[in-house]
Amino acid sequence: MAAVAHPPATRDVVVVGHGMVGHRLVEALRARDGEGRWRITVLAEESDAAYDRVGLTGYTEHWDRGLLALPGNDYTGDQRVRLLLRSRVAEIDRATKSVLTADGRRYRYDVLVLATGSYPFVPPVPGHDLPLCHVYRTLDDLDAIRADAQRALQAGHARAGVVIGGGLLGLEAANALRQFGLHTHVVEMMPRLMAQQVDEAGGALLARMITELGIAVHLEAKTESIEPMTHSDGSTSVRVRLSDGETIEAGVVIFAAGIRPRDELAAAAGLAIADRGGVLTDLSCRTSDPDIYAVGEVAAIEGRCYGLVGPGYTSAEVVVDQLLGGAAEFGEADMSTKLKLLGVDVASFGDAMATTPNCLEVVVNDAVNQTYAKLVLSDDAKTLLGGILVGDASAYGVLRPMVGSELPGDPLALIAPAQSGGAAGNLGVSALPDGAQICSCNNVTKGDLTAAIANGCADVAALKSCTSAGTSCGSCVPMLKQLLQAEGVQQSKALCEHFSQSRQELFEIIMATGIRTFSGLLDRFGTGKGCDICKPAVASILASTGSEHILDGEQASLQDSNDHFLANIQRNGSYSVVPRVPGGDIKPEHLILIGQIAQEFGLYTKITGGQRIDMFGARVDQLPAIWKRLVDAGMESGHAYGKAVRTVKSCVGNDWCRYGQQDSVQLAIDLELRYRGLRAPHKIKMGVSGCARECAEARAKDVGVIATEKGWNLYVGGNGGFTPRHAQLLASDLDEQTLIRYIDRFLMFYIRTADRLQRTASWIESLEGGLDHVRDVVCNDSLGLAEEFEAAIARHVANYKCEWKGVLEDPEKLSRFVSFVNAPDAPDPTVTFTEYNGRKRPAPPNDGQADPVLMGMPRVRA
Repeated sequence: MAAVAHPPATRDVVVVGHGMVGHRLVEALRARDGEGRWRITVLAEESDAAYDRVGLTGYTEHWDRGLLALPGNDYTGDQRVRLLLRSRVAEIDRATKSVLTADGRRYRYDVLVLATGSYPFVPPVPGHDLPLCHVYRTLDDLDAIRADAQRALQAGHARAGVVIGGGLLGLEAANALRQFGLHTHVVEMMPRLMAQQVDEAGGALLARMITELGIAVHLEAKTESIEPMTHSDGSTSVRVRLSDGETIEAGVVIFAAGIRPRDELAAAAGLAIADRGGVLTDLSCRTSDPDIYAVGEVAAIEGRCYGLVGPGYTSAEVVVDQLLGGAAEFGEADMSTKLKLLGVDVASFGDAMATTPNCLEVVVNDAVNQTYAKLVLSDDAKTLLGGILVGDASAYGVLRPMVGSELPGDPLALIAPAQSGGAAGNLGVSALPDGAQICSCNNVTKGDLTAAIANGCADVAALKSCTSAGTSCGSCVPMLKQLLQAEGVQQSKALCEHFSQSRQELFEIIMATGIRTFSGLLDRFGTGKGCDICKPAVASILASTGSEHILDGEQASLQDSNDHFLANIQRNGSYSVVPRVPGGDIKPEHLILIGQIAQEFGLYTKITGGQRIDMFGARVDQLPAIWKRLVDAGMESGHAYGKAVRTVKSCVGNDWCRYGQQDSVQLAIDLELRYRGLRAPHKIKMGVSGCARECAEARAKDVGVIATEKGWNLYVGGNGGFTPRHAQLLASDLDEQTLIRYIDRFLMFYIRTADRLQRTASWIESLEGGLDHVRDVVCNDSLGLAEEFEAAIARHVANYKCEWKGVLEDPEKLSRFVSFVNAPDAPDPTVTFTEYNGRKRPAPPNDGQADPVLMGMPRVRA
């Protein structure tokens, strides 16, 4: 009689901790455990499921926790996984093989995995536990830091923030404080910043570049004490005393002095702890208890803790393999890092500090262009061992995978400045062997990627899905594009399925044919009915090549939700009202009017980083009434809703500032009025600073202008957001007339040739020749299009009209601004709007039946 095969018995694995590594372990086990041998319980201390802690500083850009959430972090629909948030484990009972949470619940395990991570080290400085002192580790930490920063700015006594620690985390914290508007100090006890990643020369350049951004750097300085201060108005601050005798009054102090593994739970359970902390494991990540593993920052693998996410992911994969009967072990960890701090590129890889005996160093220190590059080579100068890049890390993608391999040419040529014909980036991905690791976070080699391409992966999205490359930190994504090109995969430039042409090609078609409608363009050059990709893109092209109102006729149906109502929709369904304040210069009567409108309509007001006042919480039916008040008083749309020129930020210039060299305020006003409403592939922000102190943060803008003694320096290609860029110098010491001509040309060159939703920074990077090519076109007129570009801007200036004024003058356009399409005269009386967390939102109708109305969105009620 044939034997009957029985499925393996189901066992329980409990994972303590739900950070990036804990989530990676769960995802890997789910993917590989096809037979369902393991039930997974995840006990998370935080209230948020796993999020991107590497990108924590990005939270300060949007304050939306959901945007940092790791994909699939709630395991919806998977009955094998139980995720329990706010469940701090208080005890491991090895005798009963169970864990006890702080709320008294007990969970049994067959295997326990400790993914408890680390905690910020706070040196025992007197006053370290004062209320204004924080660490920089979680989303809750950033919320608390923001609250104190806002209080400091409102009180006005201590508009400074101090970060204790000048490593990677410290500089990220400094960036956050700078974004909050605080004058930021970084205190580092070592003689250089980022001492673990860069050497003395690289650290010196990094310190100089960060100082130029307005951040005070204190090196070889210790914090002696932090003392509380109370002011006459009841506000509080602290006095930070440094070892060199300097004192700083601050509203916020952040400790970023390193991390320590959270091994207290393991220690209390009697597990072996490494000499320098961390749960001691062997190469299989198994602890001194064979049924307990440790991964990530808490694991001291053969005595060494790794503080980077890449090695953490590797340890998670090792444990999953062990759980499924494999014999994987932790190999050599990739400790390379690449990041952009405050707009400054920094990268290190391999033996960056040249600790290998008899190794050689090749260095290029370019003080003029503010770049530093070092390669560490074997004693025969043939094999790459490591390197450091500061100021320009474009060569990182090629150099890092070459560690341990023989170099393909002269080492000096690999790190020579790009303009001199060098740079490793010129080699391309074809120079790498198949075994080169392209994605260190997910251990994906060039061979893995070429195999995926051979099996049909034809774009970056497919490579990400198939191999997981580029799905963590994202630094290898440019290499994926290069590899597709190197393998001969034709990359489609089609705008979408309805147009085979690129945005640039459609722009040229519209210019050449004179077509002024989407339907006309679709009939002649497209297929189907169009979609939410091509409709707004074509609408933008039509707007930037003509003077029609964007809500005229067919154009109105092309717009996205913001342009549809000439206002930004907010997360609760209400809309914002943003009048233009050119250069931040505003009349007292306009300030009073904004205050009156906000009071009458119950709107929340916010002064933005673009130096204007936003009003939030308006319903669609209220927008015309609000804008009539504003337009009648001489104000106009600020185009906060459109992919267009938004704001031109300015400092006070030589009118008031003793350092001011030029009239930055008037220039900012002139530029904003010149380019207001100019539609583009993406939003455009500008800044004008009256001196090199850079109070307007011009080098963080798409177009930045900084005054010099001789005139103006023009910078281009900067932006904030998820991939911040530092603007690059295009031309120096320009007179005002030449400056404006160059900006005209730059903007039109970008508008005509950029892809859909492509920022100026990535557009410049995508051009063959990069900034040098842009300079040739804009300054040297290499394409012979300068006159055409300037004429296009002149037409825009001549034909500009406020879009909201156009709405108010047209009853047909006004008819779209109703809360309910069959109740145009007034809001539905059965719907009331009540306060909720400081914002307006609809309450249920009086009969108690829920009404699915998003505020301001047209709905037909029965």
